[in-house]
Amino acid sequence: MQRAFHYQNGMAETGILLSLQKSIGNGRPPVILCIGSDLAVGDSLGPVTGTMLTRLPSAGRGYLYGTLRQPVTAKEARYLTPFLRRTHPGAPIIVVDAAVGAESDIGLIKVSDGGTRPGAGTNKFLPKVGDVSILGIVAKKTPFSTALFQLTRLRVVYRMAEIVSRAVDAFCTEQCNYLTNSVS
Repeated sequence: MQRAFHYQNGMAETGILLSLQKSIGNGRPPVILCIGSDLAVGDSLGPVTGTMLTRLPSAGRGYLYGTLRQPVTAKEARYLTPFLRRTHPGAPIIVVDAAVGAESDIGLIKVSDGGTRPGAGTNKFLPKVGDVSILGIVAKKTPFSTALFQLTRLRVVYRMAEIVSRAVDAFCTEQCNYLTNSVS
């Protein structure tokens, strides 16, 4: 199932949180895999989100991979998935990545069950990663999508990252509280 929220919608953060609750439910703390690079503004949603997550009060309640300091690119993500499954058995993997789409979809943050194929917007054919994906549509899909990633506005990516990081942080906090309360 896919749910979409425009980054200018005041309820986007709550919508993403509710979507994660519905998709994952209660259980183990999730792995958050933030994919992208700071070489192009449009591709930086993942690492900016990861960096913001490290600065939130509940940092450490989940497992985080991909920040501006230590980015995880689309090509690396396919090799990282088997490692994540061995290192964090049974933990759901939430993937955060930038994406391209229809012009009318620019600004949407889409939460989908079943993960995503990183690099698809730039014509890379890589395997699917994650259990749930959070994709920010930052540019129009064209044969030249790679060039459009350079023309994306930083304020749009930054605002999306703020919303996604707070929603993921709230979800991780809930998971930690659920596990603490179910043990006592």
